[in-house]
Amino acid sequence: MSQRSGVALFVTCLVDLFRPNVGFAAVKLMQDAGCTVEVPEAQTCCGQPAYNSGDRKDTIAIAKQVIAAFEGYDHVVAPSGSCAGMIKKHYPEALADDPAWLARAEALSAKTHELVSFLTDVLKIEKVEAAYDGTVTYHDSCSGLRELGIHGQPRKLLDGVDGLHLRELNDANVCCGFGGTFCVKYPDISNRMVSNKMDEIVATGAETLLAGDMGCLMNMAGKLHREGANVRVRHVAEVLAGMADGPAIGEPKVAGVKP
Repeated sequence: MSQRSGVALFVTCLVDLFRPNVGFAAVKLMQDAGCTVEVPEAQTCCGQPAYNSGDRKDTIAIAKQVIAAFEGYDHVVAPSGSCAGMIKKHYPEALADDPAWLARAEALSAKTHELVSFLTDVLKIEKVEAAYDGTVTYHDSCSGLRELGIHGQPRKLLDGVDGLHLRELNDANVCCGFGGTFCVKYPDISNRMVSNKMDEIVATGAETLLAGDMGCLMNMAGKLHREGANVRVRHVAEVLAGMADGPAIGEPKVAGVKP
């Protein structure tokens, strides 16, 4: 495949701090597709916690910093529908009163993508070279599904993974209860939602739960672990990149094994 250049990875806070293997998997997937990938050191949080909390001042400051760090690239890719949705949909809203910055926000928005949709919709990848022996189920995160229209893309690539069998999750499109600051503001409601989600996951009989957002994955992994459910939890990029041989999300790390 011909070489593509100018792709910047927006790592995301949760990937950086809790699951760097997802970032490595994202880089591998894009490099295997012919991309030259850079990871700008100046990147920070996308600003979604501030935005969801009504902190307009900090949201604008963070948005401007991210725009300045990433606007020189041809594409910006995040292994998260939530962060990609923030940049793509909400930066222009946050900067609507500043014409100069609005133009820059809209330009960045136009070239920002969630990882799996970038592979399928932009790069036109039909199949990845990966194997995963087992049965999985898939949760559609709210931001990816509702803001970015991500549904068939991960299923399309998972369908070509050798040894993998997908069992659809009942109410896969229903929120897991994380919702960023929602789970902090409304813990009882959040717990009920993730409890319902856990029941549906276990009912599939799948050995592994996949999704495309670390917030959702950590929330569901925590509940599954606390209730003793025998389900491993992984980011979809880890499976698609063939990098799902270490501890799953929520499992203790083993010395000498990449997380």
